[in-house]
Amino acid sequence: MFDPKIKIDKDLFAKLKKAADIAGYSSVDEFIIHILEKEVSRIGGDSSSDEEIKKKLEGLGYIS
Repeated sequence: MFDPKIKIDKDLFAKLKKAADIAGYSSVDEFIIHILEKEVSRIGGDSSSDEEIKKKLEGLGYIS
């Protein structure tokens, strides 16, 4: 398994750190993973086709 890395703007990271601390997460990584898992679940990432996911993301303005 690989260890993916993403770049996050410093200001956004500071906001994420503050939110993670307030919410009681042990780390920013744990908080971000939880947020991403919830979002993927919300849009149906486990059971939707790629095309359905693309349409939902376009509708939310995440992709164009």
